[in-house]
Amino acid sequence: MAADKSMNVLVIDDYKTMIRIVRNLMDQLGFKNVDEAADGATALDMIRNKNYGLVLSDWNMQPMTGFDLLKAVRADERTKNLPFVMVTAEAKTENVIAARQAGCNNYIIKPFTLAVLKQKLTSVLGEI
Repeated sequence: MAADKSMNVLVIDDYKTMIRIVRNLMDQLGFKNVDEAADGATALDMIRNKNYGLVLSDWNMQPMTGFDLLKAVRADERTKNLPFVMVTAEAKTENVIAARQAGCNNYIIKPFTLAVLKQKLTSVLGEI
């Protein structure tokens, strides 16, 4: 099955440069409807007010981390199945396991390439 490239995508990171990099890569993959948030709390509000087909979230942010955002998204009946990918420098095995157990669909370690992003998203969304 092919991924719907017209879906709304939300990229969350507290570093503007990282958001710009991910937006550019998503654009190269054909995703044009990309929104951004600088923290988990802002992102959660956006998720509750707009239909997203994919969330790409950093782990380390304040006041709400990407991990806390993941747990909030999974706890909400309307968003519990929303594809959620962690994009983070947190490579600790225990963090990857915790994210998986909390319902994360995939995990991307920074820095990463377009090929890695495409492969991870294909495993979550279908052929890109």
